[in-house]
Amino acid sequence: MDYLWILAGKEEPLPVFSRVVEALENYEEFPFLLEPIYHEVSDLEDEDIDRLRFGLVRLQVYADIHRYEDMEAAQRMKYVASTLERVLFGRLLLEGEEAGDKHQCC
Repeated sequence: MDYLWILAGKEEPLPVFSRVVEALENYEEFPFLLEPIYHEVSDLEDEDIDRLRFGLVRLQVYADIHRYEDMEAAQRMKYVASTLERVLFGRLLLEGEEAGDKHQCC
């Protein structure tokens, strides 16, 4: 499966996407990739941070659409993408507004 293509969409892939792909392909290593990914993201510009977040959302949507083709791969994609999104952004974009959270994105 071409995870990099899913993450990047129609744009050039961000370098951090290679670490996300590594987490997807070597799932057992994911816990040890959280911190390096976090530190790499902390150096990104705002536009690239937005691209990263939408790449993670795109991965979750792709997993939902294709979940019956390979349930194990779909679960892995959703878990990695949603865990990274929560660690990096505090919540999932697809969940919408959290209780008591009055901030809106755009």
